[in-house]
Amino acid sequence: MSPMVYSKQSALASRFAGLSVFCGTAHPALGRRIAEELGTPLGSVEIDRFHDGEVYVRFDSTIRGQDVYLIQPTGPPVDSNLMELLVMIDAAKRASAARITAVIPFYGYARQEKKDSPREPITAKLVADILTTAGAHRIVALDLHAEAIQGFFNIPVDHMTARGLLCQHMDCVDKSNLVVVSPDEGMAKKARKIANRLSAPLAIGYKFHPALKSTKVTHLAGEVQGKSCLIVDDMISTAGSVVAAVDMLLDHGAKPEIFVFATHGLFSGEAVARLSRPEIVDVMVTNSLPIVEDVAAAVPKVNVLDVAPLLAQAILRSHQNESIATLFDPQDVEPR
Repeated sequence: MSPMVYSKQSALASRFAGLSVFCGTAHPALGRRIAEELGTPLGSVEIDRFHDGEVYVRFDSTIRGQDVYLIQPTGPPVDSNLMELLVMIDAAKRASAARITAVIPFYGYARQEKKDSPREPITAKLVADILTTAGAHRIVALDLHAEAIQGFFNIPVDHMTARGLLCQHMDCVDKSNLVVVSPDEGMAKKARKIANRLSAPLAIGYKFHPALKSTKVTHLAGEVQGKSCLIVDDMISTAGSVVAAVDMLLDHGAKPEIFVFATHGLFSGEAVARLSRPEIVDVMVTNSLPIVEDVAAAVPKVNVLDVAPLLAQAILRSHQNESIATLFDPQDVEPR
């Protein structure tokens, strides 16, 4: 073996020394993509279920003293995938892993981050407490429904964003007549960052929920007359918020050329039918959840942006105790 080849192999071995990456059953395709980006194989873990539904986890090789990363979005079925992640964390803790990081591309229960009515839970905080109690030392998350969820944890949270992927995708679009639209006040801060990066104006809608599973968008602040619009949200579930925003924009004279971006594509209920409206020309989501692959095959206007390189870099930098902030565009970090 030549000295140069030996040197490269030694550097590679040093780079991944002590690193173990595992994937749950929620999204194995994303786990494989992250491992591919890292250039290291996924660790082998046995995950099975008993006849009554209880989950069983066993790591197939030693992880004693390792820096362990567990990739598991807690999307549908949320409770099942969350419980599986908790059992993986507990198994890693009892196997004497040195540090356990839960990589959660989609954080289930994030929409229950505050009390809107009396006698309601704050389930996003409950999930944070359970993850910490189970033994997680660190969390890597992607575009949380509310950034305040980071504060629910008493352990470090690396909050990644897919905004850069969206802006790269929009480079091929004529943005001279584009308006970025936040469907509600809660998304306004994130939408403003995207508008700044695209050098486009911003419009903000007013959204409320008259009932638990219904959405209405009423007032609009901003000029959209004769403009193409980019609706920005954190997730698409039933697409009720999207179609409500589309109707509002058309009522205010927007061009029937509307782009939609959401990091997480749940696509439940009537979502596919609603997104088939001709005024919607492009729907951009990431592969944070596995369901988007089937939807993208059924709906040609759905484009899936790959977050594996971003999450792989977050894992590698965390493992090497390097700055994660360097992965963000300067416009993502607002001065205080």
